[in-house]
Amino acid sequence: MEEESIAIANLPIIDLLSPDLNSTAATLRQACIDFGFFYIVNHGVDKEMFKKLFEESQKFFTLPLEDKMRVARKGICGYTPLYHEKLDTASATKGDSKEFMDIGPFHDKDSDLNQWPSEELLPNWRPTVEAYHDKILTAGKRLYSLLALALNLSENYFEDIGALDPPMPFIRLLRYPGDLSYYTDEVLGASAHCDYGMITLLATDGVPGLQVCREKDRQPRIWEDVRHIEGALVVNIGDLTERWTNNVFRSTLHRVVPTGQERYSVAFYLDPSHDLIVKCLETCCNDSNPPRFPPFRYIDYLLERFKGTFEA
Repeated sequence: MEEESIAIANLPIIDLLSPDLNSTAATLRQACIDFGFFYIVNHGVDKEMFKKLFEESQKFFTLPLEDKMRVARKGICGYTPLYHEKLDTASATKGDSKEFMDIGPFHDKDSDLNQWPSEELLPNWRPTVEAYHDKILTAGKRLYSLLALALNLSENYFEDIGALDPPMPFIRLLRYPGDLSYYTDEVLGASAHCDYGMITLLATDGVPGLQVCREKDRQPRIWEDVRHIEGALVVNIGDLTERWTNNVFRSTLHRVVPTGQERYSVAFYLDPSHDLIVKCLETCCNDSNPPRFPPFRYIDYLLERFKGTFEA
């Protein structure tokens, strides 16, 4: 299928500390309708924390494969090597050219399934990731409040319905090889996909490669490059938000293409409680626009979405 990459995606910037809530909510609403992607600033993560996070990520991914496989994925947590995930499940390729490490959630110590690298090898790795988790979780909760306002709901709506009781945050540290021999025309760093959850907050090391396709049902697809803004996080909403809002807000197709440079990123997925019953928001439906999806329990939706993503 012929595809074209054009220009730079002109994504809106949302200031999490703006005192003008009405204006911020209006900008955020339009961003979620038009793009499904935007930047956030004043999110509470400073330059030094980003620096430490990417340093520790690089230290882990440059370990010998044998050491990384000691914390191999079990269930939803741990290390996943190259080609073992395929985000575009319709693709016939062997998998995406990336390796990654999943951590989270942290709230339930009794059922903590996280795989942590050896403290002897990486003494600062866990403290760095946990410190970042705390900061980015605060930013994510703030974003939930702004999303509620953008949907003409009360600022505490998602908190009041138990969406964050408890929240289900995950951190995914990713590395994309710079060597182009890892790629073909069909094998990308991350194949075309929409995120399945509510919101994703992405930190990148400045190396390009992320592209968005705003009209996901259009053929041929038109891809736009997402530029790096120093200190800003890239945020996108997922399919859950699209369904929850009755398609008022949109999830957006995106991918990572090779550039010949090694690339690191850290994704933070902030999803609601697994037992939450998700039904169409009252401000997103009416008699002439009834709910498109029946109510569902989030964990049931999640399990269905994960089918076929990972290779054996």
